[in-house]
Amino acid sequence: MRRHESTQRPNELRFFPADEANAFSKVECARDFDRANFGLPVGGIAYWRSISDCDRKTALVNPMKAIVYCEYGSPDVLKFEDVEKPVPQDNQVLIKVRAASLNALDAYMIRDAWLNRLIFGLRKPRDTRLGRDVAGQVEAVGKNVTQFKSGDEVFGIGRGSLAEYACTLERALVVKPANVTFEQAASVPLAGLTALQGIREGKIQPGQKMLINGATGGVGTFAVQIAKSFGAEVTAVCSTRNVDLVRSIGADHVIDYTKEDFTKSDQRYDVIFDNVCNHSFFKRRRVLTTKGICVLAGMGGAGVKGGEAMGRIVGNLFIARGLSSFTNQRFAQYMTKMSKDDLIMLGDLVQAGKVRPVIERTYNLGDAPEALRVFDQGHARGKLVITIGEASR
Repeated sequence: MRRHESTQRPNELRFFPADEANAFSKVECARDFDRANFGLPVGGIAYWRSISDCDRKTALVNPMKAIVYCEYGSPDVLKFEDVEKPVPQDNQVLIKVRAASLNALDAYMIRDAWLNRLIFGLRKPRDTRLGRDVAGQVEAVGKNVTQFKSGDEVFGIGRGSLAEYACTLERALVVKPANVTFEQAASVPLAGLTALQGIREGKIQPGQKMLINGATGGVGTFAVQIAKSFGAEVTAVCSTRNVDLVRSIGADHVIDYTKEDFTKSDQRYDVIFDNVCNHSFFKRRRVLTTKGICVLAGMGGAGVKGGEAMGRIVGNLFIARGLSSFTNQRFAQYMTKMSKDDLIMLGDLVQAGKVRPVIERTYNLGDAPEALRVFDQGHARGKLVITIGEASR
């Protein structure tokens, strides 16, 4: 995770990374805090009394199925209901969703936590729809859209992708490679972008040694394979049950954290891609080379909750980064951004067989609440994918 930047390029969507790209977009955060209008009593009253889609009782004109949540809580609050089919704005694309995948952001958004209420709605969720990763076919386009037409197969990032249809900006989509399934494509966007951009942050060079702590989640499985495609010698840290998995996706060395603490070894690494951040600054510094870089990519995913998550945030965003300013080693944070070029690159890597999306299980749209319940427990192997219609083709 990383602080907000003061400026943002107009064609760039940014997210705070943490494991499955558990991030709030800068645009969403800024807009939602502004709407809260806490400094004005009248605005505060209006905010408290504001309604969401769940409060609107008008008859549906063009209904579709979607996953919605009208209150904060566990995955039990999710409902599979009819909602109004979206209509694309001038710069948007309407997608017939064929597949979507879960990220930690989806699990975090529904939790009843004070930070969630400040950002997503004080009394109740303002945006009642879940899902960001999306793959499907273009159904319709706005009048200003020039890159896509009806029938195109695409993947990318869009709000409310756990539904039969979703709208998103033209700049948030790319063409799906023909030999990549919708399920595979839907597993790529947030996790793939977080892994790719984090590895770049580590400035890894061919032949250098890279350790990936937390190598079997959505981001971790992409990070192992992308690092290998960059020519790195990769050491993956995982549990006993995942040793064979990380070897199968290209890890040169594997450390089973149930049997060995990587911070106590004699090996030194040019880059640590830390997707868990469960070791102290001093322990990680010990296994970095003299000018090594530790990329703070995540806090352990959806399975890390409450005080433990806050402890890791404080220990890494403030303590580790602050102390690293006094050494030649660097503890780096970054913001995942939506980049067409990077999505195209990820698609090319998958198409070429250099990256294989790891999908633990697929679920039908109506079973998405159960999928999120499983995801919320942590320790997912790769991605959990939601299919809508005939996804695999």
